[in-house]
Amino acid sequence: MEKEIVLTGMRPTGKLHIGHYVGVMPRFLKIQEDTSKQLYLFIADMQALTDNAKNPVKVSNSVLEVAIDYLSCGIDPTKTTLFIQSQIPELTEITMYYANLVTVSRLQRNPTIKEEIKLRNFQNSIPAGFLMYPVSQAADITAFNAKYIPVGEDQAPLIEQAREVVEDFNRIYGETLVMPKMILPENEAAKRLPGTDGHNKMSKSLNNCIYLSDDSETVRKKVMSMYTDPNHIRVEDPGDTKNNPVFIYLDALCKDREKFQEMKEHYERGGLGDVACKKYLYQVLEELLEPIRQKRKYYEDHLDEVKEIYRKGCLAARENAKETLKRIRKAIGIIEL
Repeated sequence: MEKEIVLTGMRPTGKLHIGHYVGVMPRFLKIQEDTSKQLYLFIADMQALTDNAKNPVKVSNSVLEVAIDYLSCGIDPTKTTLFIQSQIPELTEITMYYANLVTVSRLQRNPTIKEEIKLRNFQNSIPAGFLMYPVSQAADITAFNAKYIPVGEDQAPLIEQAREVVEDFNRIYGETLVMPKMILPENEAAKRLPGTDGHNKMSKSLNNCIYLSDDSETVRKKVMSMYTDPNHIRVEDPGDTKNNPVFIYLDALCKDREKFQEMKEHYERGGLGDVACKKYLYQVLEELLEPIRQKRKYYEDHLDEVKEIYRKGCLAARENAKETLKRIRKAIGIIEL
């Protein structure tokens, strides 16, 4: 039986943080053990350059960091196809064909793009490549016949636009492309972790992240300085857990659900201090991060092994992209000489 393709990727603009982990990694690990599915996990370096073209070193230096993060989290290259976007040149040609099916106004209306434009102060000068981000992502998805796309909640509009591209292409040129479906995190709290400063998004550029590679002391300092409920002034005061990053993180990460629920109710009725909650969150994070740190140390000491894993993955991924490009060119009627 042919395996169903599950595909997703990360932009290499720095090391991965805990928001990346809770949003998708547990699902990645589960999918790669499913014998009916094949996971494609890539590093989107070309997309990262759409808003970092004047600082390419930031991207190039981060590619190996993200590659190591994937492997450190338990991604198995014998079960998962790992590749780097820029090593698959077929993707750029596919992007060009799809660009003809998408209007500039539709790209500008994409909620994710609108938010990112505002975040990067691109309002008056939007790089064309950045505006094309959803089209490039549609090429990534369809080149490998991906059926399922695990994403965070903030990425949902991009998948919707990819589906529009597939629908338009198949209507105009005939049934050629697989229609993708997005998979959101099952845990509501994991859909989008806020930053440690209370900002509604954990972001490298806002410096409000806990990285998977952070050492124990760094994690402790970040947790103990986290934003909580500003109205929870005294221990005996009732506290808000809904807009409290400490409790949102615990909801997303804590395996002991009974203890989490007890702590949550105690905080809400009063009598539980922020320090105690933060100390428990630190403990939960350490249980998750310490095994990742140990694996990361191994791969940092064996970079040639990491590069060889990705070289093989790129070769396998490119063969599939070549076949898809052939179908696309035939459907459109591109002349073959």
